[in-house]
Amino acid sequence: AEKHAGVSCVTASMDDIQFEEAARVGQIITIKAKVNRAFKTSMEVGIKVTVQDVLTDVEKIVSVAYATYVAKPVGAGKIELEPVKLLSTDDHLEHTLAIERRRIRLGYEQVFQNLMQESNTEGDYYGTFEEEDAVSTDLTHVQSIELVQPPHANHHGNTFGGQIMAWMETVASISASRLCHSYPVLKSVNMFKFWGPSVVGDRLVFKAIVNNTFRTSVEVGVRVEAYNCEEWIKDQARHINSAFLIFNSVNDKGELLTFPRIKP
Repeated sequence: AEKHAGVSCVTASMDDIQFEEAARVGQIITIKAKVNRAFKTSMEVGIKVTVQDVLTDVEKIVSVAYATYVAKPVGAGKIELEPVKLLSTDDHLEHTLAIERRRIRLGYEQVFQNLMQESNTEGDYYGTFEEEDAVSTDLTHVQSIELVQPPHANHHGNTFGGQIMAWMETVASISASRLCHSYPVLKSVNMFKFWGPSVVGDRLVFKAIVNNTFRTSVEVGVRVEAYNCEEWIKDQARHINSAFLIFNSVNDKGELLTFPRIKP
């Protein structure tokens, strides 16, 4: 992204990420990234991750993801980006698909906001919720606090988006494990969007809870809030990120385990 913009860039959002394969210790990871399309002041970067087993030479796709970046200007205002130079048939295809992904991305946001507004006007859904043997989501609430230090940030002092995602996965995994009593496996990260930056010295508070279970999978919602020293004293949080993480869990034979029903 920075090669294309000629200046520093920051992550604005990540499209839903599906994990097709698990990468393990001793395997070789290959990460390929390129700018697919520039949209005046933002750009889409395609990322492909593969894993290779050194014993068998078998290579498998771990994930294909699409990140949206904006250029970070030196002063005020936004930086207008140059169009992408298309060199191959694949470049042309990804360039065409990028505009469709952007359209879906923007529509996805609006649909979600509409659903939230509708749910807020429907009243109390859960006052009459009754399910035998349902597990209360109180048991799945997990909170952790991280201090952003220089190794967690880029050369501008902004926290790496990947570092935030890693912390989110940890707290969400603990939340899911309280239902399945085993080690959950991350299958996807949905609606991962940056609402604002965090910097070195900020305290980041991660709040996770199970939203619902779907027989062999579970959705965990994670909210991230940032505080500088003054905000910490005044208890004034900045909401910088939210995402929904989907997990499943397997036994020693590789069979999917069933999650219990939950009581919101």
